[in-house]
Amino acid sequence: MAYSDFTLTKVRSTFKLIVNEKTVLFADVEPIVPSEYFKTILAEYIPLASGINTEKARSELIIAPVLLELRRLLNFQIGFFSGSEFNADPESGLSGYCDYILTASSDFYEIRSPVVTLVEAKNENIKSGLGPCIAEMLGAQKFNQQQNDEIETIYGCVTTGNAWKFLKLVYRTVFIDLSDYYIKEVDKILGILAKPLRRDRSIKT
Repeated sequence: MAYSDFTLTKVRSTFKLIVNEKTVLFADVEPIVPSEYFKTILAEYIPLASGINTEKARSELIIAPVLLELRRLLNFQIGFFSGSEFNADPESGLSGYCDYILTASSDFYEIRSPVVTLVEAKNENIKSGLGPCIAEMLGAQKFNQQQNDEIETIYGCVTTGNAWKFLKLVYRTVFIDLSDYYIKEVDKILGILAKPLRRDRSIKT
C-alpha cells in the first residue's frame, strides 16, 4: 500500500483518526503580497494552464510557481521537493511519492526534518486528494519522530491549482479547513503556506 491508495475513509479507519471538517482554520492568517515578477508570470501562466487543462500543466504552471515564490519570499531558507520518494513507514503504507514537500530545512539534496507541509495535486477533484494527503501528513509526522524532531502540527494541502484546500494534523486529529481558497487569493494562500515555515524567518519584499 502507498499514500495514493488511501481514501479518506481508509486513512481514517486505518490510523484511528478523528476528522474535524467544521472549523475555519486560517481566518486570522495575514496575507503575504507576492513580488511583481510573480504577479506577472502568474497572469501569463493561469490562462495557459486553463487552456491546456491537464493536471501536469496546472502543477507546472500554477502550483510549483506558487511554492517557489513562497521559497523566495522566505529568503530561500526552506526546502522544496517535487515528485520525491518519501518512505516514512512502508509497513503501515506510509510510503510512495509526494507531489510536493516543503521543509523547514534549506537542504537541496535530501529531505530533512522537520517536514511541515505537503501539497497533493489532484486533477479537478479535491475530495479524492484528501486521503492521500492525510496519509502523507502522517508520514511526515512519523518521519519527524524518527529524526527526533517533534513537530506538534503538520500542515497539508490539496490543490487543483485553482482551488486550494488546507488541512492540519495534530497528533491523531485531522482538521480539514471549512474554507476553500482560490488562486485569485494568492496572497492569502502564500500566507497560509508560510505559517508553519516562518518561525523566525522574515519575509522578503
